[in-house]
Amino acid sequence: MNAPRRNRNRSQFNLSTRMLMVGAGLGLCAVTLVGRAAYVQLVNSDFYQRQGEARYLREVPIATSRGMITDRNGEPVAVSTPVASVWVNPQELLRAPERIPELAQALSLPVDELTAKLTQKADKEFLYLRRRMNPDVAAQIVALKIPGVFSQREFRRYYPQGEALAHVLGFTNIDDHGQEGLELAFDDWLRGKPGAKKVIRDRKGAIVESIDLVRPAEPGKDLTLSIDRRIQFLAMRELRNAVVENKAAGGSVVIMDVATGEVLAMANLPTYNPNAISGARADARRNRAVTDLVEPGSTMKPLTVATALQNHLVTPDTQIDTNPGYLTLGRYTIRDVPRNNGVLDVTGVITRSSNIGAAKIAARIPDRTFYDSVRAFGYGVAPHSGFPGESVGVVPVPGSAGWYGTTKTTMSYGYGLSVTPLQIAQAYSALANGGRVIQPTFVKGQHNEARQVIEPGVAREVVRMMETVVTQGGAKGAAILGYHVAGKTGTARKNGPRGYEQGHYNLLFAGVVPATNPRFAAVIVVNDPQGGKYYGGQVSAPVFHSVMEGTLRLMDVPPDDIQSWLAAQAAGKVGNAAVLPVAADPADAAGADIDAATEFDAAMPTARAPQPAAQEVRQ
Repeated sequence: MNAPRRNRNRSQFNLSTRMLMVGAGLGLCAVTLVGRAAYVQLVNSDFYQRQGEARYLREVPIATSRGMITDRNGEPVAVSTPVASVWVNPQELLRAPERIPELAQALSLPVDELTAKLTQKADKEFLYLRRRMNPDVAAQIVALKIPGVFSQREFRRYYPQGEALAHVLGFTNIDDHGQEGLELAFDDWLRGKPGAKKVIRDRKGAIVESIDLVRPAEPGKDLTLSIDRRIQFLAMRELRNAVVENKAAGGSVVIMDVATGEVLAMANLPTYNPNAISGARADARRNRAVTDLVEPGSTMKPLTVATALQNHLVTPDTQIDTNPGYLTLGRYTIRDVPRNNGVLDVTGVITRSSNIGAAKIAARIPDRTFYDSVRAFGYGVAPHSGFPGESVGVVPVPGSAGWYGTTKTTMSYGYGLSVTPLQIAQAYSALANGGRVIQPTFVKGQHNEARQVIEPGVAREVVRMMETVVTQGGAKGAAILGYHVAGKTGTARKNGPRGYEQGHYNLLFAGVVPATNPRFAAVIVVNDPQGGKYYGGQVSAPVFHSVMEGTLRLMDVPPDDIQSWLAAQAAGKVGNAAVLPVAADPADAAGADIDAATEFDAAMPTARAPQPAAQEVRQ
């Protein structure tokens, strides 16, 4: 009877213990869970918050546009237009392969090509399918709701002036970063700063809600150029006409405001369409007016005369004997073509473009003085215009290996040194600006300090001498009715791998207008014409006339030779040729049948310019 009693007591004891143990275990679990929750929520909340957000919260960029570029009158020449780019998450789309053909059709891509792209990026979460699309077309593709396919907003550069301003502006790449020209030079100014925002994406990657603006997008700053698009178009049109008519390989035009150094126009041929850069040849994208070197030919003679006048080695009336039409220096001979000019004063040396006269004037100038003067005018020195890739040029240094006994002689009439059209324009601007050299600029209102290189009186005298080239010499085609024009022609045989090439020339004209109160300097270079004309006065001077006549009208510059205009009006010539009536040059008829190559025998072998491709220096 005692045994049952002991079993009942033991059963009661075990039940209580068990209940206590279970309660204790549950309590411990509860405490652990509460503690863990407190740790997660309070102590280590940042880590788990980041982990959660990583699965649905994303920071996405906000595209921003580049600053607009305008010409000096506020007309847009480079603008950013909104476009869209379609992208895909390859991992997600490959899980729905039956939708790939539909996407390929929407993108106008072969199915095999699209499948191959997706397969190659199967381990990635991002792949561009098409960049810079019409936003409406991109929206239609996204509306198909193909898994993993999305679009994002971007901007694309558009150039309203097309080919006319291509070399000045350059272009941007697919990410809208400047690659050439002023787009590259001012990329930091124009680019702007993209913004960012936080969004919630669903499991398919679609944006459900915008949560927070991380940083606002900052548009790029606008840029106002010194270029006048009207003058630019005029320069390109007239240059193209000259290149086509004379079957030339190309050419350049540079127009500068002599008082400010502002570049009003810069045109080059061949050119390209910056709105369709993929089809352009690399050599067509080069801004030849800034990067390509040419020998200046007879456009150098006014600088030679200016140097001699500045150093009081000659006066305008100094007599220079050029008889008998050639000058022997050792084994080499310099010639004047097509005539023996006899005895000339210094002005006559410019008017008749006498090689012998320039050489005899240079002989009076010490070597170092001549070199320093050429450098002071900007030859052999970077123009520092701000344009990327500008060439410094090649000017031999006295006493160096490139300085021969005849180097100064040939340099005096434009052989043996190499410069860019922009440098010639800068030098002629100095003559027109009272002997002050001003650094060229492409930005309107940028004021650079002037550097005096010759006395104002000397500069005015040289400009007066250059007027005779247009009224009496070989540049009558440059004359503009109602205005005094001063300038100088130049015809330089091209320098190739084996020396100067027969039948290949650069034809130049550099001038200033109005000559009595100069406002503009312009340089025209026509490269390798094959149409039968081989003189700067025949090919480049008429381009100067056409371009600058329009420029003077567009810029409202009053005439400084009203008498000639009145005389032409009285004769009924106004509205026709618009070229000043001038006395015929008796030597023109005599020299018309002379082989053009004869003139260039004046370039002596020892004076060959260094090969630009090998020795030009760019900065």
